[in-house]
Amino acid sequence: MQDGNLTISPSDGSETGNDIVTTKNYSAFELVFTFQLSEGANSGVKYFVDEKYNSGGKSGIGLEYQILDEEKHPDAKMGAEGNRTLASLYDLIPSEKLNARFFGKKTDWKRGRIVVYPDNRVEHWLNGFKVLEYKRNDNIYKALVARSKYKDFEGFGLAKQGPILLQDHGDLVKYKNIKIRELK
Repeated sequence: MQDGNLTISPSDGSETGNDIVTTKNYSAFELVFTFQLSEGANSGVKYFVDEKYNSGGKSGIGLEYQILDEEKHPDAKMGAEGNRTLASLYDLIPSEKLNARFFGKKTDWKRGRIVVYPDNRVEHWLNGFKVLEYKRNDNIYKALVARSKYKDFEGFGLAKQGPILLQDHGDLVKYKNIKIRELK
C-alpha cells in the first residue's frame, strides 16, 4: 500500500508470479475497482483462477480483464482482432472501443467492473460502459478457447468458483476502491 493505493511496483516488465490473490473463492459476483496504468504498462484482473493449471512460475491461469497501455505495449498487437486490448477478455474477446471523450488520458484513473451472473453470463465494464459480454461454456466460448493460447488447458474458465487475482506483470499499476459483492 502506498498513499492509500494498492500498488504493483515496476520490475523488469515480465510476469513475476508475485500476484495478489483473494483467499476466498467466488462464483457469481460483481467486482468494481479503480485502476491507473503507467506508460506502457501491462497487467490484468483475473477471475476463476484455477490452480490445477501449471503456470510455470508465472501469473495464475484464469479469465482475465486485460489492463494494458494498448498504444505502447506490444502485447496489444498480438492475439486476434484486438483481444489483448484494455478491458478485453484476454486472448478471447476484444472489448468495444470507447469514444476518446469517455476514456480520458491513458494515465487517468479508470473504473473497471466485472459482473459474473449465476447463469454464467459475464460482463466487462470500463468507465461506466459495458464493453463486452459473453457466456461461459456456450459454444461460442468453447470455440474462442479452442483457438486461444488456453486451448490445451482442459476446462479453461469453467470452474464453478475460484479466487480473484491482481496480476504482477512487472509494470507499475495502481488500484483503489476495490469492492466485491456476491450475487445469488
